[in-house]
Amino acid sequence: MRIDAFLNAVNITKRRVIAQDMCTNKVVLINSLVVKPSKEVKANDIIEIKYLESVKKYQVLEVPTVKTTPKSQKDRYIKEIL
Repeated sequence: MRIDAFLNAVNITKRRVIAQDMCTNKVVLINSLVVKPSKEVKANDIIEIKYLESVKKYQVLEVPTVKTTPKSQKDRYIKEIL
């Protein structure tokens, strides 16, 4: 699954367009590398998102097979790393 679709599917971003814009502006990294919106996400990847005043890191536990997932199942697909 593409990183932009993944961020939207697991409810990190509200819309895929926002995820695409974040990738275009080089604030999304996978395994410490800046990525384009088309980069494929795999299990055990580390996603880092640089916000204005903070950085959030997530470990990919599983890649969803559906386009959207309920917020209650977010912990099944990602784990936030401190």
